[in-house]
Amino acid sequence: MQKMLSLLRSCVDDYQMIEAGDRIAVGISGGKDSLTLLILLAELKKFYPKPFELEAFTVDMGLGGMDFSPVAELCADLGVPYHRVETQIGPVIFEHRKEHNPCSLCAKMRRGALSAALTAAGIRKIALGHHRDDAVETFLMSLLYEGRISCFEPVTYLDRSGVTQIRPMLYLPEQMIVHFAERQALPVVHNTCPADHQTTREEVKALIRSLHGSYPELKTRIFGAMQRYPLHNWDKRRPPVQAHRVREAEKENAAGNTRTEEV
Repeated sequence: MQKMLSLLRSCVDDYQMIEAGDRIAVGISGGKDSLTLLILLAELKKFYPKPFELEAFTVDMGLGGMDFSPVAELCADLGVPYHRVETQIGPVIFEHRKEHNPCSLCAKMRRGALSAALTAAGIRKIALGHHRDDAVETFLMSLLYEGRISCFEPVTYLDRSGVTQIRPMLYLPEQMIVHFAERQALPVVHNTCPADHQTTREEVKALIRSLHGSYPELKTRIFGAMQRYPLHNWDKRRPPVQAHRVREAEKENAAGNTRTEEV
């Protein structure tokens, strides 16, 4: 765990993800990634120089067959308050709308449900379980399927909700998380989503696996390139909050110039 904690803390420090007094929600899907993040942040909380609080949130999709009671027990053992947000997102998408490409709408509805729960709880920061492999796959998905050079950001401020998303595990490779979950016997909840493992992300995972034999450092090199040629808020030289203020200032300046031209 020490190596994982070291990588997580480096990421938190590099992108100034945590400030003293933060109440941080951890998005818990029940998968290995979010459960590992919960445990690592609970451990970091014990010695991090900036005191912060943790709470765990699960959005229940209403699909049935998913038992989150072991997750609630883990949270109790860690001393982390656990909230389960019950929804009917699954039935709406798969039974009523019968979506052929459900992932985008599902993600949007889950974000909305989670945002509403955080607002009700008065929490303005959430930690998500994306790791290094997720970042590389998302980058390649944007490049191959959308023709864009893009990826999610280490720190993302959501203007509409006022919530800041942080991704503290971006320096951790997935295999390290897999081994940790196995060693710790984490209470991973079986995903009953009908679209599980049938997404474009799975296609990109298969592509990377096919190239791994010839290029074993492929993911490391791509991730390194993403850091050397920063995308959006990946630039560690500019603090995330400052970057957000810079964008706001640029918008205000552009609006001011427009008004001047109109006069």
